[in-house]
Amino acid sequence: MSLRADAATVRQGGTFLVVGLAATAVHAAASLAARELGHLAPTAATTVGYLCSVGISYLGNARFTFGRPALDGAQFVRFLVVSLIGFAANLGVTHLFAEVLKWPFVAALGVVVVVIPALSFTASKLWAFAERRA
Repeated sequence: MSLRADAATVRQGGTFLVVGLAATAVHAAASLAARELGHLAPTAATTVGYLCSVGISYLGNARFTFGRPALDGAQFVRFLVVSLIGFAANLGVTHLFAEVLKWPFVAALGVVVVVIPALSFTASKLWAFAERRA
């Protein structure tokens, strides 16, 4: 890998982090509100958080992280696959830690916001937003 490619990955990683922080903040706030105010179960609460944050993640990463057009149907489908796999992992982690192991919901959410973004960046860079050759 060349230094130029490494610099691009570092820039993308930084931008992904900023977009991810914005999406994660929305996810966490909506999840906590759904849990505390709506009295939803942890898994249902994190579903609300996911639905509130997915648009921010797609638009921010398409335009700012990877410099790709936002209106690309095939790219959006790839993003949805990555996102839904991440969401399934999110639900699994939340269920395991909050419901099975009886950790506090905030602690389970903490695991989610560290592990899932790292996996999502890799899949997004290598597949969902990868430049396609005609």
